[in-house]
Amino acid sequence: MSWAAKCVLLILCFNVIALPSSAKPLTFAVVPQQSAKKMAEKWQPLIDYVSNFTGHSIEFKTAKDIPTFEANLANGLYDIAYMNPYHFVVFNGSVGYRALAHQGDKKIRGIIVVNEESPIQSLSDLNGAEIAFPAPAAFAATIITSAYLRKNNIAFIPRYVNSHDSVYLSVQRKFFKAGGGIYRTLNTSPESVKGTLRVLWESENYTPHPIATHPNMAQDDRQAILNALIALSNDSSKSSILSKMGFSRFVASNDNDWDDVRALGIASLSRPHL
Repeated sequence: MSWAAKCVLLILCFNVIALPSSAKPLTFAVVPQQSAKKMAEKWQPLIDYVSNFTGHSIEFKTAKDIPTFEANLANGLYDIAYMNPYHFVVFNGSVGYRALAHQGDKKIRGIIVVNEESPIQSLSDLNGAEIAFPAPAAFAATIITSAYLRKNNIAFIPRYVNSHDSVYLSVQRKFFKAGGGIYRTLNTSPESVKGTLRVLWESENYTPHPIATHPNMAQDDRQAILNALIALSNDSSKSSILSKMGFSRFVASNDNDWDDVRALGIASLSRPHL
């Protein structure tokens, strides 16, 4: 090989070595209300849309259970996260996660479900019963429903089963007399489960789950992600992406939108299990 050819080869090798490594993908985490497989199937098309719209590489994340998800939020491990309202109030204050968007024209309600064959007709019939909940810090499914039961002097034994799906399945199979959940996860459950359950009680309305971003995320990146969510909401050709998730559209939000949750004072009464 000639001296000139060797020089060219060295220059090419140097350029390859000097190329910057590809940017680390952003993490988009979703609270594990249902199985990881089911959530990935529902959320990956949205994440793909946002990734294509913004040009950012975005990776779907969840956790094995809600307490693990909470611990990861506490450690600031997620760039973008879909979390429950209680999580947001806590981790907006402690870590600095910033609200970006939430589901439009929608409020969240806690519900208590029973098996359709159950003789239970009122909450008082649950006095002394074991009740299934997804996790101690599940906002509507656990915190709101439990608080209402206690306020009405209904004694119960909480049993935590890790996800909303597990709540519904355990009530369907009559392992527990009742369980706490929310309409969105109930409505997206398999008909073989949903069709065997009856809503016994529902709570008042609260601002729904936010999509929030890590405090270190640049404002330009936040705006790009928000633009993608709004564009998806207005793109009729992609409406199936949201409908399969049980969503209608996203709207921009700010941290103060969850003042109705802060007014409950629950962030000072208990902390997520970390």
